[in-house]
Amino acid sequence: MTIQEKEQEIIDEFAIYDDWMDKYEYIIELGKDLPLIKEQLKTDDRLIKGCQSQVWLNAECENNKMKFTADSDAIITKGIIALLIRVVNDESPADVAKSEFKFISEIGLQEHLSPTRSNGLVSMVKEMKLNALKAAK
Repeated sequence: MTIQEKEQEIIDEFAIYDDWMDKYEYIIELGKDLPLIKEQLKTDDRLIKGCQSQVWLNAECENNKMKFTADSDAIITKGIIALLIRVVNDESPADVAKSEFKFISEIGLQEHLSPTRSNGLVSMVKEMKLNALKAAK
């Protein structure tokens, strides 16, 4: 499945819900399926700067495919990072680096987050792309 197909799948899933409270519940549910980072990898260098809550992100590149794991101390943030990982996991570093994460605006996620959470979302995307750029070298 391409990045675009994965994004469309998310857009279609969110279209089922009319109310943003239901969408938040769905995001929280998605956080329960987050590929969790190992405890010993929860280090300061993996902590995403600019997030209201603590978010750790680990990125590895195996066979030219990015593998992300993460965790957060906030349930909504876990769901958000799970969505981002779902889109770019197992993709090439080049594809991750140029991914536009269009689903974010399509589902209206950023405008339904508090300013600090919205900044955190931008920081998560930026960190994932930076990790992909490092792996592409």
